[in-house]
Amino acid sequence: MLPPDSHVHTEWSWDAPYGSMERTCARAIELGLPSVAFTEHADMTGWVTPQDAQRPPAWDRFVTGGVLVPPPIDLQGYNASLERCRERYPGLRIYSGVELSEPHWHSERSSSLLQAGEFERVLASVHSARRATGSGFEEVSSSFADHTPDQVVRDYLDETVRLVEQFDNFEVLAHIDYPVRYWPGHDRPYDPLNFEDQYRHVLRVLASADKVLELNTKVPLHPQILLWWHQEGGQAITFASDAHDPESLAHGFVEAVRTAQAAGFRPGPDPLGVWRRT
Repeated sequence: MLPPDSHVHTEWSWDAPYGSMERTCARAIELGLPSVAFTEHADMTGWVTPQDAQRPPAWDRFVTGGVLVPPPIDLQGYNASLERCRERYPGLRIYSGVELSEPHWHSERSSSLLQAGEFERVLASVHSARRATGSGFEEVSSSFADHTPDQVVRDYLDETVRLVEQFDNFEVLAHIDYPVRYWPGHDRPYDPLNFEDQYRHVLRVLASADKVLELNTKVPLHPQILLWWHQEGGQAITFASDAHDPESLAHGFVEAVRTAQAAGFRPGPDPLGVWRRT
């Protein structure tokens, strides 16, 4: 049996135009997943986006005055969709959830959303970076235009430490390697060993806070980082496709399971729970 997919987006995430909660549930049944968590985006940071910036066409409707402002989650629509799916797919455990972006920058709004949403799964992540020129923020992928790839990763990991230290109201750290998705192809290959000290620092802080590390398969997560997590005292992991459409659900999970086992993590007695260190 594949592990639960604990990080999934549907039509209730602003950047998932091809998402569908109902079709994702059907896909989960087809794959034999024990559960799925619909962790929709709560992005509260506006991104400066120049007119010539490369971005998905679906994002254009959220740009005003050169700044992309993601809309809030439609909690009423989201919860209604959850209930429909739970009634239609009683054999699938369906968790409510949210992915908070930079919650340490928006602590009051984040806390208010958590209180209103009563989510069963709470992820925290960093998607934004301070701009190198001018004021404001940009999506991390845009940082490669003004910084070396190494600097982008180092800045990202520094911000991730601040997130963990300054905001406690989450369970799982999402995609610790997010910038690697946009690593420039013309540059030397990405190697986590070049950032070992910073990765280990993030992982130590995360372990001390008793949080869970996500094994995100979008890239996928490099096995070395999972080994460091075990060495630095990390107790648990979740598996995450970060799917934005039904077809991507549980993508790469077979290999991810092998990676997790090699790093010293195993499923517990609850098939819906996290994997823990051995």
